[in-house]
Amino acid sequence: MTYTLAPSAATAPAPDTSSFLRLVLRVDSVSTAVMGLVLVAAAAPLGSLTGMPVAFAVAFGIFQLGGAGCLALIAGYPAIPPALARAVVAVNAACAVGCVVIAFADLVPLNGAGVVFLLIGAVIVAVYTALQYTGLRRMTAATA
Repeated sequence: MTYTLAPSAATAPAPDTSSFLRLVLRVDSVSTAVMGLVLVAAAAPLGSLTGMPVAFAVAFGIFQLGGAGCLALIAGYPAIPPALARAVVAVNAACAVGCVVIAFADLVPLNGAGVVFLLIGAVIVAVYTALQYTGLRRMTAATA
């Protein structure tokens, strides 16, 4: 007769406490890259639609492409450092606020569609910020 023992808790793999945060970072990275590419590749037509100057759209798109790369890099770490996750939350929160400020402060000559465009972006970034904060809390609560 052969007996097999169930794996003990000591031999079971540790749960990945950062899986939710990692998923949100990856989705944010892809959507940010897509928006960055749209801003760079379609700056002129987008400017005609929104009033956004081409130079601003291109610069904003390049900024987003860099941010997307950073998000992908952080999501790929074997263990996501909490300090980097907090930085992502802070930068995304600042970007959401920045979009609202730009939409209403006449820093960029936007028309109505441009204001709506930036406000939708602010809402999307705020949602990512909240999800990343939730993932950070889950990750750090599990290690505390």
